[in-house]
Amino acid sequence: MDTIFHEADSRGAANHGWLEAKYSFSFANYYNPQRMNFGVLRVLNDDKVAGGNGFGTHPHDNMEIITIPLEGALAHKDDMGNGTTIQSGDVQVMSAGTGILHSEFNANENNPCKLLQIWVFPDKKNVEPRYQQITLEKEKMKNNFLQILSPKKEDEGVWIHQNAWFHLGEFDENLEFSYKIKDPKNGLYVFLISGKIAANNQELEQKDAFGVWNTDKSSDIINFKTHEFSKILLLEVPMGV
Repeated sequence: MDTIFHEADSRGAANHGWLEAKYSFSFANYYNPQRMNFGVLRVLNDDKVAGGNGFGTHPHDNMEIITIPLEGALAHKDDMGNGTTIQSGDVQVMSAGTGILHSEFNANENNPCKLLQIWVFPDKKNVEPRYQQITLEKEKMKNNFLQILSPKKEDEGVWIHQNAWFHLGEFDENLEFSYKIKDPKNGLYVFLISGKIAANNQELEQKDAFGVWNTDKSSDIINFKTHEFSKILLLEVPMGV
């Protein structure tokens, strides 16, 4: 079994005034050859967008783009005709495929919007672009990993063109629980949104991350313990790009 630990303070950073961003992997002006991706997980950006500001219309193609608002609300528009607002408790996915144009702006003029934006390489190129948005049932995240993304349309959560599963959970202090990796060819990237936990005895604090891959039947169960109330994002993804 292979593991990697990414301390929160080791991430790349940018401050554009209207945007404060932390980059788990190389992005924009941040380049680290040791931090290019985790398997097909290419981008995990932790963004804070000032009130009334945002990302003007820009293109994407051949990427699965997942947005998880943490605080506030984000107004979205795209050339597929979607004009929506996503807020904390929602999950949005765009399969960029053959190409899309979209914009994202803080829907509030006065308060910041905090969000995670995640890019995953798809398992097939040039698919028809698509958009999906859901609201999570928060009570299902109480001391439980709620599936928020999978490869299958009929499964719980949003779906993408990749053999990946994301889970989100909020756990009370001093709990022990586990997660079983679904596909032995996948790895698991644990991103601690808030709190303090141990994952396979690796201690994590807020915004730290821990990756596990090359598991087998004896090591495909990842064990967790919370030291305080914690919000955990799990990203299970194929390790071959």
